[in-house]
Amino acid sequence: MKFVISLNSEDGMPRGIALNIELRADGTVPEWIQLLPAGTEVKGRDGRTWINDRPDVIIAAFAAEGKDLPIDWEHASELKAPNGDQAPAAGWMKEMELREGAPWVRVEWTARAVEQIRNREYRYISPVFVYEKESLRIVRITSAGLTNQPNLHLAALNNEQTNHDRKEKEPMELAQLLAALGLPATATFAEALNSINTMKQEHATALNRADNPPLDKFVPRADYDKAVERATNAEQALNDRKAVDLETAINAEIDAALKAGKITPATVDYHKAQCKQEGGLERFKQYVAAAPVIGGDTNLDGKDPNNKDKALNAEEKDVIAKMGISEDEYKKYNP
Repeated sequence: MKFVISLNSEDGMPRGIALNIELRADGTVPEWIQLLPAGTEVKGRDGRTWINDRPDVIIAAFAAEGKDLPIDWEHASELKAPNGDQAPAAGWMKEMELREGAPWVRVEWTARAVEQIRNREYRYISPVFVYEKESLRIVRITSAGLTNQPNLHLAALNNEQTNHDRKEKEPMELAQLLAALGLPATATFAEALNSINTMKQEHATALNRADNPPLDKFVPRADYDKAVERATNAEQALNDRKAVDLETAINAEIDAALKAGKITPATVDYHKAQCKQEGGLERFKQYVAAAPVIGGDTNLDGKDPNNKDKALNAEEKDVIAKMGISEDEYKKYNP
């Protein structure tokens, strides 16, 4: 299914359907205006016809746009703006509602447009709409323009043209849109618009959740960083305490091993380094328990090295007994 934007006119100029803007008795410009005639068939003086059997779809499409639609002069938004020319707004469509089968819009007019309408310089409104190419069903309003060339016989008027030929913008394939949205091929244009609108709402909800996550599932970054800092400091303090306790235990075991003669002073630094390894202290205890005494106490502490008075051993005593001499005489010749 293809969709076409209605831009038709004589000499190739775009045209849309135009409706008469009725002035109030007091000369004020109406705030609410009718965009399309009521009824299933919309017919112009030049013979062109469209189907308007689903005006609710038009209302839904306007709501899905989520923005004001422009009213300009002679469709400048469709003709001049694409070429980079200025296309000032005469007013903005703020709301759209259905009245007895016809779409009406509330317009916020500019001061210039109000003056021109009051002076009857412009009397008609010409909407630009999207319709299905095969069925000619109108599905969406895109803009409107002030004009003075009505085409419809009643209050619903259109810019005239001499034939039924249409200058159409590039059609859009509904099938491609439905495929991109993950909808079945039988879905309608209105369903596609509803899907897009739902996605926009879900996206907005997701953004709000990202900005304001629930506290039962997420922690503010500042609180998380503070908790990590406290945990790191506590862990460091615990490690420092463990290091002090280990050093104290190692020194106690080393001193005990020295006194027991299981190690020598020359190997103290080596054994301390080994004890600081993972499981090293336990291995040292096991070593000391199984090691022989290799460095007993010499009892030399506090003795004068020049004092030669020493006790004789059993062998020496046996010698002097056989020789018949005294210990003093033996020590005199055997210092």
